[in-house]
Amino acid sequence: MRKGSIAFRLFWLSAGWLIVTLVATAFLLSELYSQALIRDLNETLEFHIATLAGRTFEAQSPSSDAIGIEDPRFSRPTSGWYWQIHDDQGRVVNFSTSLLGTVLTDLDTGFDTANTRSGVIEDTNGQRLQAVERLVTLADIGRFSIMVTGNLTDLDERTEAFREQAIIVLAVVGLILAAMSAMIARFALRQIERLREAVEAVREGDAPTVAGEFPQEIAPLAEEVNELLRSNTQIIERARSQVGNLAHGLKTPLAVLRNEADGDKSALGQTVMIETTNMSKIVATYLDRARLSARTSVVGKRADTAMVLDRLGRVMAKLHKEHDMGVSVAETTPWFRGDEADLEEMAGNLLENACKWARSAIRLSAAEIVRDGNRQVHIVVEDDGPGLSAEETEKVLRRGVRLDEKTPGSGLGLDIVKELVDVYGGDLTMAGSEMGGLKVELFLPAARSGRA
Repeated sequence: MRKGSIAFRLFWLSAGWLIVTLVATAFLLSELYSQALIRDLNETLEFHIATLAGRTFEAQSPSSDAIGIEDPRFSRPTSGWYWQIHDDQGRVVNFSTSLLGTVLTDLDTGFDTANTRSGVIEDTNGQRLQAVERLVTLADIGRFSIMVTGNLTDLDERTEAFREQAIIVLAVVGLILAAMSAMIARFALRQIERLREAVEAVREGDAPTVAGEFPQEIAPLAEEVNELLRSNTQIIERARSQVGNLAHGLKTPLAVLRNEADGDKSALGQTVMIETTNMSKIVATYLDRARLSARTSVVGKRADTAMVLDRLGRVMAKLHKEHDMGVSVAETTPWFRGDEADLEEMAGNLLENACKWARSAIRLSAAEIVRDGNRQVHIVVEDDGPGLSAEETEKVLRRGVRLDEKTPGSGLGLDIVKELVDVYGGDLTMAGSEMGGLKVELFLPAARSGRA
């Protein structure tokens, strides 16, 4: 079963982390930028306080009209940029033109060791202000305080504009990084695709083993696949050897029993003769099945479908000269992905059965067909015989029912065909033919390509 794509998962995992990281980065940079602006604003306000203190000292009076700041923002009403001077009694004795019609609230924090305090306040217009206040003591003037404010709304707007620009820039960077991540994932997983192609080459018969140089993370898997192939070959060879030994070990005792019972006309002799004959047939059947299973378990074999069918057609035409044998193989017919002897066994049994039942004509054809997205070899055998009813067709296709039980001399017949079709993962169907008899269709796996 296939479950998603590793590259797709890696892409979305990296993209998700990129989104979270870049969004957090945008807000972090915005916060750092805002703090930098506030520090810069505080330095500016402290500079203005020093300027006002110096001009107060020059004027020798905190209420002098000569005290002021040239910055035009302190002349524009409700600008948020204000200054005012309190005497030691807390009374406002001087203020900027911008403060006309506006009252500033007092800071609720205490003065530090430098006689300075700062904080955020609001004016009567609801504007947020950054305020810095300092206690100043001058000779011949006495003690007074100077407060200067700057408009935080401007800073908030600048911070918001910076955040929007940062998000746009980081979004572009994120897209670039996401594309790069996708390319890296594809490049890294390309090695797995190479391994898949190497395994497919073994299955298709293009190579005996998984060949190629792979990264250290994938190389052990390729080695295990090759070891599995080697082990599978050894098991098959041992099975073949054991099947041969069993065949030789059983044939001789059975032959001796049949020879002894052949001249014995008693009931016991006849029973022994019948049962040993049945035993020989059963042993032959299952030994042939074992050979088939062992032979078809070998990966990497393929056969030229057109050549095999043409050869079978010529042989059957010579053996059954009384029938018209027609063979039609399309040029696009793919090679069979399996053993050539197995293809001959399947097609040969079907042709033999057709020749037994046909009245005068048999047709053998082959072509390429695509089923469930897979290329397959489509072989059709038709005759003009009596055919089979639906009930007979269902019975014949049932496992364990052999065609040779109905027509003598066919050996394993259809049972062998069904065994081989099942081993190769193919399909076998029967239906009525346009010729009037039976139409048998074989669907077998196609090889990727023929021999070079």
